[in-house]
Amino acid sequence: MAKNAEHYEYSVNQVPPARHLLVLSTQHVLLMVISLVLPVLFAGQINGTAEFANTLIAFSMLAAGLGSIIQSVGLSFIGSGYLCPNLCGPSYFSLSLSAAWVGGLPLMRGMIIIAGMVEMALAPIIQKLKNIFPTFIVGLVVAMVGVSVVSPSITSFFGLAFRGDAIKSPDIFIGMFTLMVMVLANLWGKGIAKMYCLLIGMLSGWILALIFIPEYWHNLAAVKDCSIFALPTIGPEFRGITFDFKMIIPFVVIAISGSLKSFGNLLAAQKISEPELKKPNFIPIRKGLLADGFSTVLAGLLGGMAVDTSSSNIGLAGSTKVVSRWLSVGAGVIFVILAFFPKFITILSMMPKPVMGAAIIFTGCFMICMGLQEMFSEEWNPRKTFTAGISLFFGLSTAFLPSLYARAPHFIQTLFTDPLPTTTIIAVILNQIFNFDVVLRNLKNKN
Repeated sequence: MAKNAEHYEYSVNQVPPARHLLVLSTQHVLLMVISLVLPVLFAGQINGTAEFANTLIAFSMLAAGLGSIIQSVGLSFIGSGYLCPNLCGPSYFSLSLSAAWVGGLPLMRGMIIIAGMVEMALAPIIQKLKNIFPTFIVGLVVAMVGVSVVSPSITSFFGLAFRGDAIKSPDIFIGMFTLMVMVLANLWGKGIAKMYCLLIGMLSGWILALIFIPEYWHNLAAVKDCSIFALPTIGPEFRGITFDFKMIIPFVVIAISGSLKSFGNLLAAQKISEPELKKPNFIPIRKGLLADGFSTVLAGLLGGMAVDTSSSNIGLAGSTKVVSRWLSVGAGVIFVILAFFPKFITILSMMPKPVMGAAIIFTGCFMICMGLQEMFSEEWNPRKTFTAGISLFFGLSTAFLPSLYARAPHFIQTLFTDPLPTTTIIAVILNQIFNFDVVLRNLKNKN
């Protein structure tokens, strides 16, 4: 890594000075906070009380914060050692809600624990799959990590909370202003301005929202009733863990899908952190998947929402050229501390949606383009064209035509769930099929 250190403000193993470490970690926390909308929505869907919602958020933050630390601190047996924080995983939201409707929070906790254990069991296998992930497929997977956040980012960018909401001109202006401040600070800024480009853009957008939309002032005024410091209240909903055999298969499927998504995130984190590697090093990726699965198990044990690796934070690291893993550790520590300060969490969770959307778009751009550069870094041929093209057609169709797959047979639904895992699975399979003659030829030559 040393020979590439000059390309970074802080490379993967460098520890920034305390003041930069604190502010840069806080910048990552602002991206992680965006995911807290999930436990808020979850509590609303099951008619949970405000006390229940606060406790669910606190436990989710503890799991995500501890997971971020484990993932990035660089232990010998677990964790990738890359800047790759955890946050509440959107992949698990719908299924977690279904489990809660059937058997309450105890069932959701039990099924999340099973999903995490499945991911931990899959981690050792990844290291044995290095021959089926050539460079162009690695690039494709990294690009799809960015594509997978298109829907939530654009929806938030236009200030939309529900399907059918009207798009308002102030929201468009706030989103565009926020995004341009981030981009221009990154392109034209030097030193601190470039490193803190996301933070500068988000604060600028928030101030603009307070000027143009009075509703945000009313929301902030409601925070005065929240406690500054509070320990999570463990009510009867958080007591007990149960399991349901009927729900095991869908949770196993979503665990496999989540593993593939984290696999893509970890590949991207490795590419950003160690660009000198010609081929993926699967040892830290295996340890990273093990850490991600463990964090999901921890979320279930604590009573929080399932957690997942964050593609947005990886994109931010790449765009700012600050890839120190200690930022992820710092962000994890801050997240754990903030779990006990509901007033601050409530304020952060009220971030204007256009500001959230702009932040995710900003980070997603880097992921998509970095993946495409990786894809076309080698000589191209028709085999790669059909492998990448067909997998993209069907992978992207899951985002364009979700209702179509909802009517498909069950085995199709398990494969066609999301652009990232669907594209990855199809690309791996097609690459093996289209290169079968090459494998046979190599075997004959050996004999």
